[in-house]
Amino acid sequence: GQIHYSVVEESELGTVVGNVARDLGLKVEELPGRRLRLGSEESLRYFAVRLDSGTLVVSQRLDRERLCGAAASCVLSVQVVAENPLQLFRLEVEILDLNDNSPSFPTAHRTLRIAESATVAARFPLESAQDPDVGTNAVSSYRLSPNSHFSLDVKQQPDGKLFPELVLERALDREEQPELQLVLTAVDGGSPARSGTAEITVQVLDVNDNAPIFDRTTYKVKVPENTPVGAVLLRVNASDPDEGPNGETQYSFGVHTSDSVRRLFTLDPHTGEVRVSGALDFEESRFYEIYLRAHDGGVPEMEGNCVLQVQVEDANDNPPEVLLTSLLNPVPEDTPPETVVGLFNVRDRDSGANGEVSLEISPDVPFAIRSLQNHFSLVTQKSLDRESTSQYAVELIAQDGGSPALTTTLTLLLNISDVNDNPPRFSQPSYDAFLQENNPPGSLLCTVSASDPDDGDNSRLVYTIESGQVQDAPISSFVHINPDNGNLYAQRTFDFELLQVLPVSVVVRDSGSPPLYANVTVYIFVLDQNDHPPTILHPASDSDVLAPQRVPLSAPPGYLVAKVTAVDADAGHNAWLSYRLLPQSTDPSLFHVSLYTGEVRTARAFQDSDMAVQQLVVQVTDNGEPPLSTTATITVALEEAALEESFKPQDFLAGAKDKPDLTFYLIIALAAVSTVALATVTLLAARCL
Repeated sequence: GQIHYSVVEESELGTVVGNVARDLGLKVEELPGRRLRLGSEESLRYFAVRLDSGTLVVSQRLDRERLCGAAASCVLSVQVVAENPLQLFRLEVEILDLNDNSPSFPTAHRTLRIAESATVAARFPLESAQDPDVGTNAVSSYRLSPNSHFSLDVKQQPDGKLFPELVLERALDREEQPELQLVLTAVDGGSPARSGTAEITVQVLDVNDNAPIFDRTTYKVKVPENTPVGAVLLRVNASDPDEGPNGETQYSFGVHTSDSVRRLFTLDPHTGEVRVSGALDFEESRFYEIYLRAHDGGVPEMEGNCVLQVQVEDANDNPPEVLLTSLLNPVPEDTPPETVVGLFNVRDRDSGANGEVSLEISPDVPFAIRSLQNHFSLVTQKSLDRESTSQYAVELIAQDGGSPALTTTLTLLLNISDVNDNPPRFSQPSYDAFLQENNPPGSLLCTVSASDPDDGDNSRLVYTIESGQVQDAPISSFVHINPDNGNLYAQRTFDFELLQVLPVSVVVRDSGSPPLYANVTVYIFVLDQNDHPPTILHPASDSDVLAPQRVPLSAPPGYLVAKVTAVDADAGHNAWLSYRLLPQSTDPSLFHVSLYTGEVRTARAFQDSDMAVQQLVVQVTDNGEPPLSTTATITVALEEAALEESFKPQDFLAGAKDKPDLTFYLIIALAAVSTVALATVTLLAARCL
């Protein structure tokens, strides 16, 4: 059943009301983690929860009379909320009355005018004392000071109220005693008892022996709560058989009519019409009892009394209320379906069908309502994705059962918090970078770019280079990447003749927990520069004295004298070579050099006047920009010898075994060309895949 506590009003702040943790089955050490707290404003106003002990304590002065007025029972509803998981508990705390108020009379001194002709046993209503306390602490008895004419009779109403009345025990005689002084004392039932007094002066008047009499002793009327101000409820009527002023009747409210009734109703003193003068509210009070008095104009005046009972009927004049108890905001996007993210209460101060409330949720949102009587929970209905929708406007529509129905809409802005569920993505499947060799270290190669649709740290990207080896050196010694913006820089000077293509694997990770990764390959193409002059392979220049080329004097024009062979470590057009004979030669007109083959041949037949030893200076030039060149010097000796058809100039490969440098240079040249071709084919194959 529901947990019920009680506490005496005016208890000191900090007074323990009850052990909430124990009674709810919660462990004290779990309370901070579960964020145990009070849920409603009314709970927080008067009570607090101590997390170190799990007790409910008084946090504000409790005045039962201010909280509940004259109600017989004063019970406050307390809501307790715990999280992880989210739970709502309802408690009741009864505020017990303390006898801290004394009875008091509305009028401390009252004068009663009673005709001397009043009959024995006549009754005269007196004002009731008011005591804000309730139960046994309320007014429990009255007593009258000793006198010779009156006794006190106390009537108890069905609701427990006591109405004191004076009862005439002995006939009055104005000539004997025109005035009596009485003291009425009201005593409550507290311990110790409190009391209050009122002085009553009884003036004995001459005879006006007929009092006004109402048509009925009790009038009953039903009225809707939305009755407009000024509407007539009914007209009461009292008659007096006396003549003249003794028979002229006027109406007024009786002494027992409360102030609240006087604010809501008016009574015409001449016509007896009772009108509505204030807004009636069924939810505040469903029933009013109006005490009416009719008095004549006699001396002394006489009066008659009746009761008007007004029953207020309910109208659908209160829209429903949606009360938010707890809300999880923002909601993580990985929250599973059917997770509770909010707790609500609905209420309607109307009654019957007018107070029956249904709650609906706006369509097209991934949330749903689960209900238990007037308690509702907001749960996730579908999977959430912050990247597609980061905020939802959820409307809760409460509608009562009245006709016409009244509605209330509560709009909740639910934010969806990010979870690292998207890996980074590069803007391209691969990147190409082109770099001239002999570059300065620190040159910008290219910029890789990636994006992440997540938010915050989950979208903050860091770029790194995947470790590896290139030519027995770590790849980090070749290139460096800025971790923040993806700029890729050269760490060293590149040499095309040593490295033509460098594939670099770049990794990007976000800063989520755990982080997500992506990678891409950057192909760095080293472009050749003309930084190597041609190398002469033949004639070899490693010996101090080059052996002369012997040519018979009878050699015809076009005779092959020698062949200059050279290579260039550069590639492409930078390695295209051309040959020409320099003017520094002994007789440039005697010989001719083939532009592309380097063959040196005789340009004409030898003459006796030609020098026997000829120095030929051959320049080998590449096709670079600017071009680089190397010269080779050939010594030609003209000899008298028979022209042999098989005579050939000494081939530079003939002595390859004796001159290993020539073979070495040939291998370098072939390796360079083969490497370039192989790298190009491999790269094209990889890109196609």
